[in-house]
Amino acid sequence: MKFTKMHGIGNDYVYVNCLEEEVKNPSELSKFVSDRNFGVGSDGLILIRPSDQADFHMDIYNSDGSQAEMCGNGIRCVGKYVYDNGLTDKTEITVDTLAGIKHLDLTVEEGKVSLVRVNMGEPILAPDKIPVRYENDPVVDVPINVNGRLYHITCVSVGNPHAVVFMNHVNDLDLAVIGPFFENHTRFPKRINTEFVEVLDRNTVNMRVWERGAGEALACGTGACATTVACILNGKTENKVTVHLKGGELEVEWDRESNQIYMTGTATSVFDGELLELPEGC
Repeated sequence: MKFTKMHGIGNDYVYVNCLEEEVKNPSELSKFVSDRNFGVGSDGLILIRPSDQADFHMDIYNSDGSQAEMCGNGIRCVGKYVYDNGLTDKTEITVDTLAGIKHLDLTVEEGKVSLVRVNMGEPILAPDKIPVRYENDPVVDVPINVNGRLYHITCVSVGNPHAVVFMNHVNDLDLAVIGPFFENHTRFPKRINTEFVEVLDRNTVNMRVWERGAGEALACGTGACATTVACILNGKTENKVTVHLKGGELEVEWDRESNQIYMTGTATSVFDGELLELPEGC
């Protein structure tokens, strides 16, 4: 089975062109390819499929085999993959996901995509739709007890659920310890992605992220979008924010008039490869 390793500012996935390849058990395949010792090494698996509603369909699987609704870094790489590999000649494309159809604008330089702007759609703030177990609507700056310590969270869905925590000295946080307690907290019936955010000024933040099903990631596009919305709801930034992550930076804007979130960032191809042996059933 042929594949391509790609990343969006360090958030890396194995991409398979399912217009040509067949994947029978994507959950098991994702666990196999994600292993950084015995597999390819990635945060998960993304399958590019045909769509009756859009130009392409994107299926996302985390490194633990669970399926995700949306990935902001992943969808930028899908845009680069389909253009660079000649699956489309359009610079404005649509991609169907479990979080709905997303619109991508591709910046092309010397025949290759260098930058992708994604309309991530409207933020979801209703607690039952995120979902989170709170009576507050929206869930903005509400207390939560995690492993015996009190935090305050703002919850947003950008196709998948996020809890944003504002704090100082985010780089000193032992995320491997606290992350799982947030992810599996009883307040979050479908688990949660958690962003720990330090506001630097009215247009700039630092962010670290614990992704459900994957652990700490170098970047998270939907998390950067959720963080931007949370910053604005809490009055901490303007509507355009540069989000600094371990793998790089993303530019995010929440257009309050149209209620649309726009995310802009790079997408990078690392290498092409072929799996000569697959796990049983894949």
